[in-house]
Amino acid sequence: MRAGAWGAALIAAAVLAGCTAEHDELSEWMERERREVKPKVPPLQAPKKFDPQPYTSAQAVDPFSAQKLTVALKQEARAPNSLLSAELNRRREPLEAYPLDSMNMVGSVSKQGQPYALLRVDNLLYQVKVGDYVGQNYGRITQIDETQIALREIVQDAAGEWIERPGMLQLQEKAR
Repeated sequence: MRAGAWGAALIAAAVLAGCTAEHDELSEWMERERREVKPKVPPLQAPKKFDPQPYTSAQAVDPFSAQKLTVALKQEARAPNSLLSAELNRRREPLEAYPLDSMNMVGSVSKQGQPYALLRVDNLLYQVKVGDYVGQNYGRITQIDETQIALREIVQDAAGEWIERPGMLQLQEKAR
């Protein structure tokens, strides 16, 4: 058994010796190729000189300022058939400070035959009736029933014209 192990080791050494001869040829070829190849790198261009320019528009009117928006809304409201004219001349109601998606209808009641809806906003409960204003787009409640509030909003379309858009708040079922 020892003789077999020695024979196997001798064969493995001979095979490895044959591989090193090929390896030597490969190493020589790689070294020769490395010496012959000359890289061609184009020279870098000099950087352009930077001339800073002073910012002169700091004193100009900011196109996104609240003052400019207010002036534009007032001009729009002066138009004879503008939907905004009546909306800008009235006192704002508390629920107009909140967007509609932050409001939840949680119930409805009837007092003396007039329907009221219960809205939850910021964990406070509000009673609203037909004619009250809600939301940030001049939303006015037009109808209240047991499961929903119908309203109309005044928004700008793609052309910048003010149009009426129907909206709705539906009763939110409490998850159990």
